[in-house]
Amino acid sequence: MRALLIALALATPACAAERMVLAPAPAVDAPLAKGPLQKAVFAGGCFWGVEGVFERVKGVKSAVSGYAGGAKATAIYEVTGSGLTGHAEAVEVTFDPAVVSYGTLLRVFFSVAHDPTQLNRQGPDTGSQYRSALFPRGAEQDRIARAYVAQLGRAGVWKTKIVTTFEGAKPFYAGEAYHQNYLRAHPTQPYIVWNDIPKVEGFKRLFPALWSEKPAT
Repeated sequence: MRALLIALALATPACAAERMVLAPAPAVDAPLAKGPLQKAVFAGGCFWGVEGVFERVKGVKSAVSGYAGGAKATAIYEVTGSGLTGHAEAVEVTFDPAVVSYGTLLRVFFSVAHDPTQLNRQGPDTGSQYRSALFPRGAEQDRIARAYVAQLGRAGVWKTKIVTTFEGAKPFYAGEAYHQNYLRAHPTQPYIVWNDIPKVEGFKRLFPALWSEKPAT
Protein backbone atom coordinates (compact mmCIF):
# COMPACT_ATOMS: atom_id res chain seq x y z
CA MET A 1 0.00 0.00 0.00
CA ARG A 2 2.80 2.42 0.89
CA ALA A 3 4.36 1.99 -2.54
CA LEU A 4 1.17 3.29 -4.11
CA LEU A 5 1.51 6.47 -2.05
CA ILE A 6 4.95 7.47 -3.33
CA ALA A 7 3.52 9.32 -6.31
CA LEU A 8 1.02 11.05 -4.03
CA ALA A 9 3.82 12.05 -1.70
CA LEU A 10 5.66 13.73 -4.53
CA ALA A 11 2.50 15.53 -5.57
CA THR A 12 1.67 16.81 -2.09
CA PRO A 13 1.67 20.63 -2.25
CA ALA A 14 3.36 21.18 1.14
CA CYS A 15 6.18 19.01 2.37
CA ALA A 16 6.65 18.03 6.01
CA ALA A 17 9.14 20.82 6.65
CA GLU A 18 6.59 23.48 5.75
CA ARG A 19 4.16 22.18 8.38
CA MET A 20 6.62 22.35 11.31
CA VAL A 21 6.36 24.72 14.25
CA LEU A 22 8.50 25.24 17.33
CA ALA A 23 6.07 24.43 20.11
CA PRO A 24 6.70 26.01 23.52
CA ALA A 25 8.36 24.07 26.31
CA PRO A 26 5.84 22.29 28.53
CA ALA A 27 4.75 24.21 31.60
CA VAL A 28 3.96 20.93 33.35
CA ASP A 29 6.63 18.24 33.23
CA ALA A 30 8.51 15.69 35.30
CA PRO A 31 11.94 16.85 36.50
CA LEU A 32 14.99 15.04 35.20
CA ALA A 33 15.87 12.37 37.74
CA LYS A 34 17.78 9.13 37.93
CA GLY A 35 15.62 6.05 37.75
CA PRO A 36 14.72 3.08 35.58
CA LEU A 37 14.21 3.55 31.86
CA GLN A 38 10.69 4.59 30.90
CA LYS A 39 8.51 3.97 27.87
CA ALA A 40 6.20 6.28 25.95
CA VAL A 41 3.99 5.56 22.94
CA PHE A 42 3.20 8.10 20.22
CA ALA A 43 1.08 7.83 17.06
CA GLY A 44 1.32 10.49 14.39
CA GLY A 45 1.00 9.12 10.88
CA CYS A 46 3.48 6.80 9.20
CA PHE A 47 5.67 5.28 11.88
CA TRP A 48 8.79 5.51 9.68
CA GLY A 49 9.14 9.25 10.17
CA VAL A 50 8.09 9.31 13.83
CA GLU A 51 10.65 6.62 14.62
CA GLY A 52 13.25 8.47 12.55
CA VAL A 53 12.83 11.59 14.68
CA PHE A 54 12.76 9.96 18.10
CA GLU A 55 15.79 7.76 17.47
CA ARG A 56 17.85 10.97 17.22
CA VAL A 57 16.79 12.42 20.59
CA LYS A 58 19.46 12.39 23.30
CA GLY A 59 18.37 10.11 26.10
CA VAL A 60 16.27 7.85 23.86
CA LYS A 61 17.56 4.29 24.05
CA SER A 62 15.27 2.72 21.48
CA ALA A 63 12.44 3.63 19.11
CA VAL A 64 10.31 0.79 17.78
CA SER A 65 7.68 1.01 15.05
CA GLY A 66 4.47 -0.89 15.67
CA TYR A 67 0.77 -0.69 16.43
CA ALA A 68 -1.39 0.49 19.33
CA GLY A 69 -5.11 0.83 19.91
CA GLY A 70 -6.37 -2.53 18.70
CA ALA A 71 -6.09 -6.25 19.40
CA LYS A 72 -2.93 -8.34 19.18
CA ALA A 73 -4.43 -10.50 16.44
CA THR A 74 -4.81 -7.52 14.10
CA ALA A 75 -1.41 -5.93 14.77
CA ILE A 76 -0.33 -6.74 11.22
CA TYR A 77 0.63 -4.13 8.63
CA GLU A 78 -1.62 -5.41 5.85
CA VAL A 79 -4.57 -5.71 8.24
CA THR A 80 -4.19 -2.33 9.96
CA GLY A 81 -4.15 -0.76 6.51
CA SER A 82 -7.92 -1.33 6.36
CA GLY A 83 -8.42 1.33 9.01
CA LEU A 84 -10.90 -0.97 10.73
CA THR A 85 -8.77 -2.55 13.47
CA GLY A 86 -8.63 0.33 15.96
CA HIS A 87 -4.86 0.36 15.62
CA ALA A 88 -2.76 3.40 14.85
CA GLU A 89 0.73 3.16 13.46
CA ALA A 90 2.73 4.00 16.58
CA VAL A 91 6.23 4.21 17.97
CA GLU A 92 7.30 2.98 21.38
CA VAL A 93 10.11 5.13 22.79
CA THR A 94 12.31 3.89 25.61
CA PHE A 95 14.08 6.78 27.30
CA ASP A 96 16.31 7.70 30.21
CA PRO A 97 14.38 10.11 32.51
CA ALA A 98 17.70 11.49 33.80
CA VAL A 99 18.52 12.80 30.31
CA VAL A 100 15.22 13.66 28.66
CA SER A 101 11.76 14.21 30.11
CA TYR A 102 8.42 12.97 28.81
CA GLY A 103 7.36 16.58 28.37
CA THR A 104 10.36 17.22 26.11
CA LEU A 105 9.45 14.18 24.04
CA LEU A 106 5.95 15.59 23.68
CA ARG A 107 7.39 18.90 22.53
CA VAL A 108 9.43 17.16 19.83
CA PHE A 109 6.42 15.07 18.80
CA PHE A 110 4.16 18.08 18.33
CA SER A 111 6.83 20.32 16.79
CA VAL A 112 8.37 18.14 14.10
CA ALA A 113 7.20 14.52 14.15
CA HIS A 114 3.68 15.19 12.87
CA ASP A 115 0.88 17.73 12.42
CA PRO A 116 -1.60 17.36 15.31
CA THR A 117 -4.35 19.25 13.47
CA GLN A 118 -4.83 16.65 10.73
CA LEU A 119 -7.74 14.31 11.49
CA ASN A 120 -7.14 10.67 10.59
CA ARG A 121 -4.33 11.52 8.21
CA GLN A 122 -0.78 12.80 7.86
CA GLY A 123 0.32 14.21 4.53
CA PRO A 124 -0.57 11.73 1.79
CA ASP A 125 -1.57 8.97 4.23
CA THR A 126 -5.26 8.77 5.12
CA GLY A 127 -7.26 6.59 7.48
CA SER A 128 -7.70 6.19 11.23
CA GLN A 129 -4.49 4.18 11.38
CA TYR A 130 -2.66 7.46 10.72
CA ARG A 131 -4.38 9.44 13.49
CA SER A 132 -2.64 11.63 16.03
CA ALA A 133 -2.85 9.81 19.36
CA LEU A 134 -1.12 9.46 22.70
CA PHE A 135 -1.03 6.31 24.81
CA PRO A 136 0.25 7.54 28.20
CA ARG A 137 2.01 4.97 30.35
CA GLY A 138 0.65 5.81 33.80
CA ALA A 139 -1.02 8.70 35.57
CA GLU A 140 1.99 11.01 35.43
CA GLN A 141 2.36 10.80 31.65
CA ASP A 142 -1.38 11.27 31.26
CA ARG A 143 -1.30 14.39 33.45
CA ILE A 144 1.66 15.88 31.59
CA ALA A 145 0.25 15.10 28.15
CA ARG A 146 -3.18 16.56 28.86
CA ALA A 147 -1.67 19.68 30.38
CA TYR A 148 0.60 20.15 27.38
CA VAL A 149 -2.15 19.76 24.77
CA ALA A 150 -4.23 22.28 26.73
CA GLN A 151 -1.24 24.62 26.87
CA LEU A 152 -0.74 24.38 23.10
CA GLY A 153 -4.41 25.08 22.53
CA ARG A 154 -4.33 28.20 24.68
CA ALA A 155 -1.14 29.40 22.97
CA GLY A 156 -2.77 29.16 19.55
CA VAL A 157 0.31 27.48 18.07
CA TRP A 158 -1.79 26.21 15.17
CA LYS A 159 -4.59 28.04 13.39
CA THR A 160 -6.85 25.00 13.58
CA LYS A 161 -7.81 22.73 16.47
CA ILE A 162 -5.54 20.00 17.80
CA VAL A 163 -7.24 16.64 17.18
CA THR A 164 -4.84 14.41 19.13
CA THR A 165 -6.67 11.72 21.08
CA PHE A 166 -5.79 10.27 24.49
CA GLU A 167 -6.22 6.51 24.39
CA GLY A 168 -4.83 5.30 27.69
CA ALA A 169 -2.14 2.69 28.20
CA LYS A 170 -3.38 0.35 25.49
CA PRO A 171 -0.88 -2.38 24.58
CA PHE A 172 1.81 -1.69 22.02
CA TYR A 173 2.74 -4.38 19.53
CA ALA A 174 6.06 -4.19 17.71
CA GLY A 175 5.78 -4.09 13.94
CA GLU A 176 7.34 -6.33 11.36
CA ALA A 177 11.13 -6.45 11.17
CA TYR A 178 11.27 -4.74 7.78
CA HIS A 179 9.63 -1.61 9.24
CA GLN A 180 12.30 -1.13 11.91
CA ASN A 181 14.92 1.56 11.19
CA TYR A 182 13.20 2.00 7.84
CA LEU A 183 14.23 5.60 7.32
CA ARG A 184 17.92 4.83 7.83
CA ALA A 185 17.70 1.74 5.63
CA HIS A 186 15.95 3.55 2.76
CA PRO A 187 17.11 7.18 2.85
CA THR A 188 16.66 7.73 -0.90
CA GLN A 189 13.15 6.33 -1.26
CA PRO A 190 10.93 9.14 -2.62
CA TYR A 191 8.36 8.82 0.18
CA ILE A 192 11.10 9.04 2.81
CA VAL A 193 12.87 11.91 1.04
CA TRP A 194 9.72 14.01 0.77
CA ASN A 195 7.87 13.21 3.99
CA ASP A 196 10.32 11.97 6.59
CA ILE A 197 13.85 13.25 6.02
CA PRO A 198 12.57 16.86 6.43
CA LYS A 199 11.25 15.90 9.87
CA VAL A 200 14.64 14.64 10.97
CA GLU A 201 16.39 17.68 9.51
CA GLY A 202 13.82 19.95 11.14
CA PHE A 203 14.41 18.31 14.50
CA LYS A 204 18.16 18.87 14.19
CA ARG A 205 17.59 22.50 13.23
CA LEU A 206 14.99 23.35 15.87
CA PHE A 207 16.41 21.29 18.75
CA PRO A 208 20.21 21.25 18.34
CA ALA A 209 20.78 20.62 22.05
CA LEU A 210 18.70 17.44 21.84
CA TRP A 211 20.24 16.09 18.66
CA SER A 212 22.17 12.81 18.93
CA GLU A 213 24.67 12.02 16.19
CA LYS A 214 24.32 8.35 17.00
CA PRO A 215 20.76 7.08 16.48
CA ALA A 216 19.14 4.86 19.08
CA THR A 217 18.69 1.19 18.25
